[in-house]
Amino acid sequence: MMSYLRNRHFLASDIILLPIAVYTSFVLRLEEPDLSKYWAGLILFTVVSVVVMPLIFTMAGIYSRYWRYASVEELLLLSSAVTASTLIIGGLSLIGAWILPGSVVVPRSIPFIFFLLALVATASPRLIARLAHGYEYRRRGNGRALPVLIVGAGNAGIMMVRELRQNPQLEMEVIGFLDDDPAKQNVRILGVSVMGNHHDIPQIVGRQNVYQVIIAMPTAPGKVIREIVEVCELVGVRVKIIPGIYELLDGKVSVNQLRDVQIEDLLRRQPVQTNISAVGRLIHGKRVLITGGGGSIGSELCRQVLRFEPAMLTIVGHGENSVFTIQRELLKCMPPTTELHAVIADIRFPERINALFEEYRPDIVFHAAAHKHVPLMELNPAEAVTNNILGTHNLLNAAMLADVKHFVMISTDKAVNPTSVMGSSKRVAELLVHQAATLSGKAYVTVRFGNVLGSRGSVVLTFKEQIASGGPVTVTHPEMRRYFMTIPEAVQLVLQAATIGNGGEVFTLDMGEPVKIVDMAHDMIELSGLEVGRDIDVVFTGIRPGEKLYEELFVQGEDYARTLHEKIFIACNASSFVPPSLEEAIKVLESATQRNDTAAILRMLHLLVPQMRDNPPDGDDDRGTSADTMERIRTKVVGV
Repeated sequence: MMSYLRNRHFLASDIILLPIAVYTSFVLRLEEPDLSKYWAGLILFTVVSVVVMPLIFTMAGIYSRYWRYASVEELLLLSSAVTASTLIIGGLSLIGAWILPGSVVVPRSIPFIFFLLALVATASPRLIARLAHGYEYRRRGNGRALPVLIVGAGNAGIMMVRELRQNPQLEMEVIGFLDDDPAKQNVRILGVSVMGNHHDIPQIVGRQNVYQVIIAMPTAPGKVIREIVEVCELVGVRVKIIPGIYELLDGKVSVNQLRDVQIEDLLRRQPVQTNISAVGRLIHGKRVLITGGGGSIGSELCRQVLRFEPAMLTIVGHGENSVFTIQRELLKCMPPTTELHAVIADIRFPERINALFEEYRPDIVFHAAAHKHVPLMELNPAEAVTNNILGTHNLLNAAMLADVKHFVMISTDKAVNPTSVMGSSKRVAELLVHQAATLSGKAYVTVRFGNVLGSRGSVVLTFKEQIASGGPVTVTHPEMRRYFMTIPEAVQLVLQAATIGNGGEVFTLDMGEPVKIVDMAHDMIELSGLEVGRDIDVVFTGIRPGEKLYEELFVQGEDYARTLHEKIFIACNASSFVPPSLEEAIKVLESATQRNDTAAILRMLHLLVPQMRDNPPDGDDDRGTSADTMERIRTKVVGV
């Protein structure tokens, strides 16, 4: 019955109960039920109360709240509205008693007594509705609701409890929390007990016949997530997870976000602190242009840039379908002060790019457009050069002509000591950015990082497809390792690096420790509920053209230090590596690509990138150099 209550019913209860509260206030004040001498004052106070308080409630939004799901916020709002109403009612009544004939008497203490009684009179029906809804939820769940255990009794876990209670059709009842914080043990939160920590999962699952475990720890590192998942697999209980903090940019949790545990969760790191105010100052009210805006990194850049309300956001991409998709998504959440433009253009055509920059006059450019597939670029070196090198050259020339203040190019760890055409082309693109920074004196920088999980062409997507088709899962080499980041994490650090660049620097993101690809394959097979060797095989196929076993992060000779941001390293002397004949070499490369002269292209790439080398043998291990450099720069901080 309580579920059919509407705010009109609460309005009716207020109109009925407020006069009773007024009468009781007079009785308590005068200490007798005979109010014959005060009837005029009683009527005056009652009329003012019944008119003023519902009016204030309406203005405060009390009658637009859904009281079945009332929380502390609603209680505070109601208390504030009752306080404001009582002050107005008391003032009007005392003024009326003073203006009207002497028979109208309102004792001055009546408003204080009335405040407490009015709060009880208005809050009680609403709290009863809230409690009745909880009782109805529990009653409907008896015998049907599936017992659920939530790991994490923080804000995310609490929000998940509320969400599940507000969605009884899911037929899940939270029977307890688990949390590793000793201060939360043996307490009740929202009426739900904290039963222990995540090491207690086996005992509680067996004792309570738990149907599903929900991991509600968006900031927990991958190591903890892995431990919980392994325990749940051992005891045979289902497990779901709330996405990591990088996916919860608005900080809100809902049932719709619950999903299966993914490889990204097992590789999750502690969240980094982003200087939101600095990024906001860089972007807010500015004209921003993003190339490759339909790609994995580019589209996430669009989402995060839009949060800071630029004056204009121009999405530039060559693939019309991907640009259309991100445009449609962004239109749903456009700030009223932002113009959105979707442009289909190929960065390899300088006249087209110059026209775009002349039309949109960007203040900031994020250059994410690139060919990234290593084996394909080995087979098509002319395409790697025209897109990654000549396209970047066109953008930089247009940016300098349009007086662009900030230019950020997304680079890759494959540009370090490259063994591929793709890596070499990105290294030359870095050199072009450094040259433009020197010529323009503007903040033109590059940001270098490794693989991003879930991007197009990612090994994760390949593994998912292979698992879905029944295998086998193919890995090139048992010792193949790569650095990984999630897409939102990488983009947040790119935006942060953009705020501290002055021009000509290379920023390298701290990627953590490299991950063995074969271990990732095993994890993904197990997360799919399958067993390696029994359900799906892992097959080694050999290193492909252009690949190397271990990616590196640092170019020999670049002077690295850690910035004041703990996850961003900087090479301040990167511009010193620009060869004086770079422009002439670019012209030679352009001519070679027009002739599709692969030999000439490779000769010029070797000339521009002396570190370029053929594939290292299987035993070549560059991890020591990178690890030593990483340890050194973590202790050397520069104030940028």
